Amino acid sequence: MQKSGLNILFVISEAAPFAVTGGLGDFGGTLPLEIASLGCDIRIVMPKYRSIKNEFINSMEYVTDYPVNLDWRKQTVIVRKLDLNYKNKTEVPSYFIDNAYYFDREQMYSNPDDAERFAFFCRAVLEMLPKIDFKPDIIHCNDWECGPICILLREQYKSMEFYKDIKTVFTIHNLQWQGNFPRDTLSILGLGEEFYNPDSLEFYGSVNYMKAGILYSDLLTTVSPTYAKEIRTPEYGHGLDGVIRKRQKDLRGIINGISYRVYNPETDMDIYKRYTHHFIGGKKENKREFQKEIGLEIRDDIPLVGMVSPLSDKKGFDLIEESIEEIIKMDLQLVILGTGDPIYEDLLRSIEKKFPYKMRAIITYNLEVAKKIFASTDIFLMPSKFEACGLNQMIALRYGAIPLVRETGGLIDTVEPFNHQYLKGNGFVFKEHCKRSMIFALNEAIALYEKDKETWNKLVERAMNQDFSWTASAKKYVELYNELA
Repeated sequence: MQKSGLNILFVISEAAPFAVTGGLGDFGGTLPLEIASLGCDIRIVMPKYRSIKNEFINSMEYVTDYPVNLDWRKQTVIVRKLDLNYKNKTEVPSYFIDNAYYFDREQMYSNPDDAERFAFFCRAVLEMLPKIDFKPDIIHCNDWECGPICILLREQYKSMEFYKDIKTVFTIHNLQWQGNFPRDTLSILGLGEEFYNPDSLEFYGSVNYMKAGILYSDLLTTVSPTYAKEIRTPEYGHGLDGVIRKRQKDLRGIINGISYRVYNPETDMDIYKRYTHHFIGGKKENKREFQKEIGLEIRDDIPLVGMVSPLSDKKGFDLIEESIEEIIKMDLQLVILGTGDPIYEDLLRSIEKKFPYKMRAIITYNLEVAKKIFASTDIFLMPSKFEACGLNQMIALRYGAIPLVRETGGLIDTVEPFNHQYLKGNGFVFKEHCKRSMIFALNEAIALYEKDKETWNKLVERAMNQDFSWTASAKKYVELYNELA
């Protein structure tokens, strides 16, 4: 297909369907496809990990190879390529940086030499561009793994004719993970000691890859408008709030989306009965079938409350632990899907054993079961301590499961508190990260479900009728690219 518009290189450490550990991979596998459909020539580049399935590896074509200098040694890069087809009309070339020493590992992250692995990746990406004859207008870098690209481009490559006009966008997905490494990482990056100071890469005795992206990119984004405000504060800034405040005029918050091809109750073959916002009766059939499958009493008169989440303090399971017996004694049924902290896994198993007629704990992760929970639950609980964007609340809305969330990050950007007087809103929100606030909101939701089914059904219809597709997000990124270019 003939392209028009801007040339974009989208650099990320993981992307669906090739390698995914969380929301970053979904972002990398979906947003570029939508941007391509808007007329940009966008190319994805990521490491070639061992975990990539053979069906993809066997389809990759060799492109080129070349050496990369890292301090005193050279390492060989092999570039491979695979095209992704989108809606049978748009191709997104995906390039893979191949080096068995760095990326043929059991795990993608948390290796002792991650500083060197991703320094290699970043330099390999920059060196690749003239060799594949692709000059981007924008290099879009994501999270700490790609942060060094911003400083290397500005301090080492801009003097070369090929690179001088290239701009960078850096997206912060989760500021908690920053890539902090020893001081000698500077030599691996090929940078001098002058960069080891608080106004550059030094961060409490370390070299910080996230800080490299924040300071040396041309524009910054993060994955929700509220998170863009939160990370300027000490509570959410994880030590980098001062750096971000210095660049706040260059910071934009763009909410993530969800894939309407994967999450669509009208076409989803993983649920019991397809339905739309015009026919929410299908949702009730899903609830009954799921109650039957997991061994709960089939009841329409009380709400089925669901959670699909890692079991961690970050996701609010400290609140669940504190209030679980009180929740179970309410007029509801509860189902929780997820794995994580063994303390919470054991807690949920013990509660299920104590209240088998009210609660199910499914200690695993399975997308098919997750979608059944979205399709069958009436209330979807997300009491997160912080949430940069959050996807599950948008998936829940898509399936008509009314979200009950804490007021933080992307949760408050996507869930509008229900107002009974004006019949506005699409969910329930509590402000303080405490048991009392959460229980109050849960009681409010249960009361509406039990006492005013007509209003509840309108709430479900309104939730399902909202647009949280990637298309809206992609348009905002293209506007941002055009502003920068």
